Amino acid sequence: MFASLLNMFRVGDLRNKILFTLAIIAIYRLGSFVPAPGIDVNQLERFRDQANEGGVLGMLQLFSGGALTQMAVFALGIMPYITASIIMQILGVVVPKIEQWQEQGAVGQRKITQWTRYLAMVIAVVQSTSFAFLLHNENAISGSAGVDLIPIFTPGRVALLVMTLTAGTALLMWMGELITQRGIGNGMSLLIFSSIVSGFPAQGSLIKQQEGWWAVAAVVAVMIVLMYCIIYVEQGQRRIPVQFAKRVVGRRQYGGQSTYIPLKVNQSGVIPLIFASSVLYLPQLIAVALPWDGLRNFVDDHMSSPDQWGYLIIYSLLIIGFAYFYTAISFDPAKQADTIRKQGGYIPGIRPGPQTERYLSRILTRITLPGALFIAAVAIIPSLIITYVLDVDTAGGGAGAGGFRFIGTSILIAVGVALETMKQIDSQLTMRNYEGFLK
Repeated sequence: MFASLLNMFRVGDLRNKILFTLAIIAIYRLGSFVPAPGIDVNQLERFRDQANEGGVLGMLQLFSGGALTQMAVFALGIMPYITASIIMQILGVVVPKIEQWQEQGAVGQRKITQWTRYLAMVIAVVQSTSFAFLLHNENAISGSAGVDLIPIFTPGRVALLVMTLTAGTALLMWMGELITQRGIGNGMSLLIFSSIVSGFPAQGSLIKQQEGWWAVAAVVAVMIVLMYCIIYVEQGQRRIPVQFAKRVVGRRQYGGQSTYIPLKVNQSGVIPLIFASSVLYLPQLIAVALPWDGLRNFVDDHMSSPDQWGYLIIYSLLIIGFAYFYTAISFDPAKQADTIRKQGGYIPGIRPGPQTERYLSRILTRITLPGALFIAAVAIIPSLIITYVLDVDTAGGGAGAGGFRFIGTSILIAVGVALETMKQIDSQLTMRNYEGFLK
């Protein structure tokens, strides 16, 4: 295993790509601790404690790797880009022009990427402006006064903060694209991976302080079992066989080959988790905006933290629903059946056309349910273990301690990104006649 890992650094081109990727990630982590202008750094610790309790800031803190609670230049992380990408994928179903771009190959993909950047910048401006007003009046988030991160609240100071946070998001998008072009792996995914992994030491230190080494060992054991299950399910596929008819053109014979359509058990990936978390933020935002104490108390008691049963039940149902929704967007049985028919192929025992479409829809519906139940379990069960079995309190545990609330989501994303990156490295090694490390 170690000999296979050393092979990565024996290939000069691959070694340069890996070192370039690590250098960009190091710059990103450095920017996550450079405070934005106009922020009262003396109030950051109290703000961090409130973010570690979950609620509106919990998921944003997870994807920013603690930069949000530092109110750093990269405080927004690449969440605006993720949101913009999801919106563009949804619009591709309802907007004919975007659907046309999707069918144009590389040219259309460049257009979609360009508009995704524009939309991400708009979202970043809106989010940074909202944070500026919320951080000046922290009771809008926590329900209690006392924290004012922007004591000098003037139009010029707010504009400078908004420009800084928006520029930080733009810089992160550029860095992610640099990794994709000149490094190894998907740049945006690796930035998310580094954000999530950077919080693990603070989380482990918090467990040791509160419960001792036995709790650390228990959490590590849970994470190992969880990673094994995630890898097993992520690699799981239902292969639909496809046979192509033979064609004779002149003296040559074409076709007659067999292939398959790989349908993943978890076709939607981690997108349902992000969708469900975003939807659960809406009641919290509405509650703090309306002058109704009853609604605010209900939301605080049942829907504000991942250790509340109301939150867990609604979160699970939303994950399952969005898993079906996103799977329907990402894989169209009608289009796939039409493509197979035009290429002269057929599924053995199934007639081309409408019967193939119905067959693919039935198979996709059946395999989506266990995948959706699995990611819902991954998102919920680890947080229950942390909260009720180990009885760990995340408040005051440091910049990354709030990630305990989303430890299942963190591991799911981290394992998925690691698998994709390892596949790319392994393919590079195999292409250069070196032994890979994926068996």
